[in-house]
Amino acid sequence: MSKQSQPKRSSQRNKYLTMSGVAIALLIAAFALIASSRGTTSAAQKLSPSDYQSQFEKAKIAYLLVDVRTPDEFATGHIHGAVNIPLDTLETRLNEVSRTEPVVVYCHSGNRSAKAAQILANAGYTRIYDLGGINAWTEQGLPIE
Repeated sequence: MSKQSQPKRSSQRNKYLTMSGVAIALLIAAFALIASSRGTTSAAQKLSPSDYQSQFEKAKIAYLLVDVRTPDEFATGHIHGAVNIPLDTLETRLNEVSRTEPVVVYCHSGNRSAKAAQILANAGYTRIYDLGGINAWTEQGLPIE
């Protein structure tokens, strides 16, 4: 092996290592971007039924309680004071959601309320609370109307 070929191989190895490092950095950045676009961060503060009662009901502060279930589900029973804005209409009915008061959302099990919280966050709302599902509410023996 000649001495002239060793520097050439070393140079090629350095280029390969540099390109590999750039590729890895791009992959990491792409995964971070994909994760953030999927809403992996919570758009709302999670709220248990007892926290809801102490922070909102008993505190007598102004807030909006939004049930994002269907009208039929809402009719079978809902938390006192809730307004029904089904998840599939929320984006078109944002004018009905106060921007000056905290917004508490709930659904049946917690899936739709998390999606509703994300919609609100994407629309610029900042004081969003996710009560989760009404099933947790009723399991604790709390009243519905």
